[in-house]
Amino acid sequence: MSDMTETTPGWLSSDELEMARARMPILYVEAVPVRVDDSGEVTSIGLLLRIGPDGTVSRTLVSGRVLHHERVRDALLRHLEKDLGPVALPRVPASLQPFTVAEYFPTVGVTAYHDPRQHAVSLAYVVPVTGDCRPRQDALDLVWFSPQDAASAAVQNEMPGGHGALLKQALAHVGVIG
Repeated sequence: MSDMTETTPGWLSSDELEMARARMPILYVEAVPVRVDDSGEVTSIGLLLRIGPDGTVSRTLVSGRVLHHERVRDALLRHLEKDLGPVALPRVPASLQPFTVAEYFPTVGVTAYHDPRQHAVSLAYVVPVTGDCRPRQDALDLVWFSPQDAASAAVQNEMPGGHGALLKQALAHVGVIG
């Protein structure tokens, strides 16, 4: 990534972002993409496969920052398109009430969520998608899991930073695990 300041309003240069992360919580949105049947029951959960900065491969959720002067709904749609492709056809809920608010801390153990770069506050949503999902940006693949497989210890262990705990909360929120 270039050290030059982006010309798009709301974007920070790498140095500016690092400085902001050191001084204040940053607002994020996270989405658990799901497929639902005709009755609205969740039938599968989509998890992204990514390579981290340290070279480790992990499973993760759709996530990203909310930009200055950007509505939460617009940020959610932007990150869904960025990670799942332009024809994923997400159905963002009419009410933007998140299923949880996750606080990520740079210090391990403050909450179930950890981000070594920053203190971040994330609004988390379950979002049904009906279109063709093709991962973009830094995602290698999108794999669809049954709710039971997504809740398994094997999948949870592949999700760093507390994303496994967040996924379990999402599955409980939609009533597919107890």
